[in-house]
Amino acid sequence: MKHVVLAFLFAGLAGCGVETATTAATGAAIKKQEIDAGKNTMEQAQRKLEQAQRLQEQARRDTEAAAK
Repeated sequence: MKHVVLAFLFAGLAGCGVETATTAATGAAIKKQEIDAGKNTMEQAQRKLEQAQRLQEQARRDTEAAAK
């Protein structure tokens, strides 16, 4: 009887560890996705900023050319 109780006790404790590890792994995967999404957003913003700077520079050159 002692062995059966110990077996159930160990099985219960092992199950808790697995659940905790699974929860931690899931949380880490979600954080990785959030970081990747943030990087993509930052890259898109950088591209848009560079494009706006090019357009502004082109407009300045066009204005200077028209003034001559």
